[in-house]
Amino acid sequence: MEKITMQDIADALNISRVTVSKTFNNQAGVSNSLRELIFKKAKELGYAKVPYQAVEQAQVEPRTISLIVSRPDSAVFWTSIIHRMAQELSNYNINLMYTYVPSVYNKSFTLPSILLNNSVNGIVVLNVYDLEILSMVNHLSLPKVFLDTVPSLTSRQLHGDLILIEGYHTIFDITDFLIQNGHKNIGFLGDINYAQTNLERYRGYCACMEKHNLPIYPEYCLTGKIDIFSYEKELNTFLQQLTSWPSAFVCVSDYVAHFVKHYIDENSYCLPHSVLLTGFDNASEYTNVAGHIITANVATDLLGKRLALQLLFRTEHPEAPYEVTFIRPTIIR
Repeated sequence: MEKITMQDIADALNISRVTVSKTFNNQAGVSNSLRELIFKKAKELGYAKVPYQAVEQAQVEPRTISLIVSRPDSAVFWTSIIHRMAQELSNYNINLMYTYVPSVYNKSFTLPSILLNNSVNGIVVLNVYDLEILSMVNHLSLPKVFLDTVPSLTSRQLHGDLILIEGYHTIFDITDFLIQNGHKNIGFLGDINYAQTNLERYRGYCACMEKHNLPIYPEYCLTGKIDIFSYEKELNTFLQQLTSWPSAFVCVSDYVAHFVKHYIDENSYCLPHSVLLTGFDNASEYTNVAGHIITANVATDLLGKRLALQLLFRTEHPEAPYEVTFIRPTIIR
């Protein structure tokens, strides 16, 4: 039996393949009545990739997904992911509800009741990096998708799907580019125990330095625990005590890089030479480094959509093996 394609569905309904594609990808420009016809015909023909909610939205009971986040004043990087996720879920008549948790666990903390009383149908965990809180969420029986985790709570321990922004190879390539352009003394800045993605970026940096037989100088690296509310202060303290400087710093994020750039600009008169910075995330809000440093561009719009679709899959197939997905960014030089 021949495989049924989108073109077959389009031909059967005397419509364009583009219209069928828009329907299956929840894009605008297709009426609800036509969507219903397309889904019905796809099922009749035995099309293998009918979307998760291949029925008219009006016939679907509204559902609610909890977005567990900390720090409600999150950067544009995070909010753009959230907005796209909410938009995608709305196509399936699913509401996205913010559930705030503290950045740091304290003994009086308990999970919000909304997560415990069957009021939500699934969970997306984003920008939460406290082990105790993540562990509490991890033990909930609801379908879950995590965007990143902490190194001490590995993917094998998670009771849910994990999506990671790929960092090992990306930072390897960024470091390699620096070396190919004459940099030999390269430092690394960023708390590698804060997030799994941070640790992977550091490992990529180390692997590249090792490949080129270049030493990693501990005095040029700040990788220990850094309080999220005092990053600027701790970076400044570290930079102030340097008796010599590397020719480049690989920063774990643009957030870190913009603090370093600010320090360098204010103290350029006492630096022995110019210092090249790299970052990660391509965050436009950090205007002193945006467009001026090597960084990795994360397609936040597509990442938000990917999180939404992964949770849809998890809610429809709760018994499926948990998945780890790497989203590859592009390097901007």
